[in-house]
Amino acid sequence: MKIYNSIVSLILKKRNQRIKLFIDQPHKVQEKLRHYLINKAKNTEFGKTYDFKSINNLKDFSERIPLSTYEDLEHYIVKMRAGNQNILWPSRIKWFAKSSGTTGNKSKYIPVSKESIVDCHYKGGKDLLAIYCSNFPIKNIFSGKSVMLGGSHSISKLSSKMKEGDLSAIIMEQLPFWVRMQQSPKLTTALMDDWEEKIELMTEQAIHQNVSSLSGVPSWTLVFAKKILEKTGKKNLHEVWPNFELYMHGGINFEPYRKKFEELFPKGINYIESFNASEGYFGIQDNPNKNDLLLMLDFGIYYEFILLKNAHKNKPSVVSLSEVKQGEDYEMVITTNAGLWRYRIGDTVRFTKVNPYRFVITGRTKHHLNVFGEELMIHNAEKALQKVCTDLHLDVLEYTAAPKFTGTNGKGCHEWILEFKKDPKDLQKFRYSFDQALKNLNSDYEAKRYKNMVLEMPILHIASKNLFFKWMKNKGKLGGQNKVPRLSNERKFIEELLKLNH
Repeated sequence: MKIYNSIVSLILKKRNQRIKLFIDQPHKVQEKLRHYLINKAKNTEFGKTYDFKSINNLKDFSERIPLSTYEDLEHYIVKMRAGNQNILWPSRIKWFAKSSGTTGNKSKYIPVSKESIVDCHYKGGKDLLAIYCSNFPIKNIFSGKSVMLGGSHSISKLSSKMKEGDLSAIIMEQLPFWVRMQQSPKLTTALMDDWEEKIELMTEQAIHQNVSSLSGVPSWTLVFAKKILEKTGKKNLHEVWPNFELYMHGGINFEPYRKKFEELFPKGINYIESFNASEGYFGIQDNPNKNDLLLMLDFGIYYEFILLKNAHKNKPSVVSLSEVKQGEDYEMVITTNAGLWRYRIGDTVRFTKVNPYRFVITGRTKHHLNVFGEELMIHNAEKALQKVCTDLHLDVLEYTAAPKFTGTNGKGCHEWILEFKKDPKDLQKFRYSFDQALKNLNSDYEAKRYKNMVLEMPILHIASKNLFFKWMKNKGKLGGQNKVPRLSNERKFIEELLKLNH
């Protein structure tokens, strides 16, 4: 335990020096990083194609290197997965994070370099713990085990020298010994690919340990918690782990889950959010009293942004960090120390402050409803659900929605499937309240709903028990970072769920 306190004290000291730079010279930090990335990769295949050696400033950078999606970079990544090196990044690449995110049929394989592991993901983890200890100095999470709900990895189908899988599995396998000593479950259990069997073994191990912290996606954490309570017969997790104090989460909005976690930990615990994806580690909640995140500027990621209202254009204008404005929604564009160049990650953010740069995650460009011009984002849907559930004393466990055309004149509606903890007695009351809450939160939705001229009342379906779990199991998407797609402009997901619902 002493070694952990010493390490955290050192990290905290260095972190405070770095954060001062974030505040005093944020653009200089990013400019220096951009120069480093370009110089480091100038002799790669990608660097030679776009003549990195002649890029001297931001103008050269933005004009020479095109914006890219995964599809644009995929032919390079296929080469890398087959074992070729020095393609997008000069250091040896042997890991690929299989980007799961929301459930879909096509996986993305994100290259993971030594630099991205050490200078991004590990650095993020150390900063998170240092921030926590700074905010709660009298706490001591290092006296117990830390449970990490992660995924698995396997040998690449394209090369026996390459491994690919969930980012959490890649990180866990390479953790230093002094971190592994505090981790639960055992590494062999943590890396199992059969998620249901893994949860059973994790439960058996964890109920006999002094667990003081836990990290994972909220939805899968609740599945794990249910197993723990079933196995022990206890009423809450504080009866199982009396010294538990910290839950680390990210990936999806936590607010819909907060009430459930408060029931699991009646004595109260601390929470800290981070924005950590397969592509990089972007932000950490450094103030426990606010829900925004500090943008981490020295994790090997150079940031650019596209105004969300312009993101659909063929050649959208891109702004640097120095040009972003508070209160605007932006799509993130990243250049990383693993070879993603001006990459449109698909996540959207809104800056709550620009000195230092703090933001909230507002959704994904592909996961919103805008078939009828309604521009309904995930944060609108979740706030509306939260309000109605509070008013009607209900809990929504999972949901998804898609557009539905109701006639030949272009009119339509939104169709929802919602899984409740306990089904509402009056679905119509819930329906009208939900529709009204969406109107109050989103003026575009309200305008399209005016007198049913464009959008009609939403259609609601109550999901059968464990419908979403069964659906994800059928797709082989249990556990890890896999998440239910909340909103989609296509009907693929909802049609599959409707067929499975009974």
